[in-house]
Amino acid sequence: MIMEMRVYRCLPGRLPALMKRFDTLTLKLWDKHGIKQAGFYTTLIGTSNQELTYFIAWDSLAEREKKWTAFQSDPDWIAGRAKSEEDGQIIDNIVSQLLVPTPFSAVK
Repeated sequence: MIMEMRVYRCLPGRLPALMKRFDTLTLKLWDKHGIKQAGFYTTLIGTSNQELTYFIAWDSLAEREKKWTAFQSDPDWIAGRAKSEEDGQIIDNIVSQLLVPTPFSAVK
């Protein structure tokens, strides 16, 4: 298994718009494309309270490539993302890391 950790740093005050987009659009499209989320988190204590961190579980890099590409090119995603940004840009930057479990990890 591969875990992808993605951290979205929002522009000031735009975290609620990002969370709404995930809740009402993104997760439905992930279901459509077979993308398995493994948890979403906001920052309680840290450098920024304008971040959303989440994890996606992948079986392989090939699965990630196929499903993520299909999701990113889905016309419903393209239109929905544009609509969600009618009031302005939401995300300042995104950091993505692909992680593999260690032999002693509780999650494998």
